Amino acid sequence: MVKTKKFHAPHGTISACHLNSSSSSETEGDSLRTMTIERARVPLSRWQQAAVAMGSAVGALVNPRRADLIAALGETTGKPAFEMVLERMKKSPEGRAILLDRPRVVSEQVGHAWDLPENTFGAAYARFMGSRNFSPDDRPPVRFMETDELAYVATRAREVHDLWHTLFGLPTNLIGESALKVIEFEQMYLPMCMLSVIGGTVRFNEKQRSMFLKHYLPWAVRAGRQCTDLMCIYYERHFSEDLEQVRRKWGIIPAPQHPK
Repeated sequence: MVKTKKFHAPHGTISACHLNSSSSSETEGDSLRTMTIERARVPLSRWQQAAVAMGSAVGALVNPRRADLIAALGETTGKPAFEMVLERMKKSPEGRAILLDRPRVVSEQVGHAWDLPENTFGAAYARFMGSRNFSPDDRPPVRFMETDELAYVATRAREVHDLWHTLFGLPTNLIGESALKVIEFEQMYLPMCMLSVIGGTVRFNEKQRSMFLKHYLPWAVRAGRQCTDLMCIYYERHFSEDLEQVRRKWGIIPAPQHPK
């Protein structure tokens, strides 16, 4: 296991396990999570949302590496999609538990993944993050959702992105990210996902475009449709389970590794 970066809670903070030690600490933890989302939110009128969406779209096309612009585009164009996801979560037992607990995929709460057995889902996630020197704390906050509930759903969608990379065995190169955006579109119908795929294919060289269209695109469409509702999975409760078992349980089809 590559252990480039460990995600244990820093000294002086409340660890995830301690949040369950008493009713008072649970309340404190819930308040902290809610306050974090509330502080990040920026209320916008409809014309302001349209202006941010247009500016973000132009900026993201000019500089596709601007994660903040891509995030803003996803938020300002994705409200109907996030509302549908929210309703699906409310109808699912695990989805309701997620909405009630509001877990966060941040280092304080997922650092224990490093200590899990090698075959587990959590350990695979830790390897994925560590081998790339990624931190779960690096994602930009959600700012442009109208309600705290929608802001949390958008936050959850953003934070489980690397968990989906792990489950589907997708790399973080241009082909891997584009393929995952196809899966995200099949799961959530976010316009930003399809725009990202279009933008990605424009930047492919001829070999990459051929590989993506022939192998990864049809696989991603099938994988996104066949698997369970990924936004209704309480991933943190399954970290200690065998990776291959959870893939089978959730209908995950791993990505093609060496297409001919």
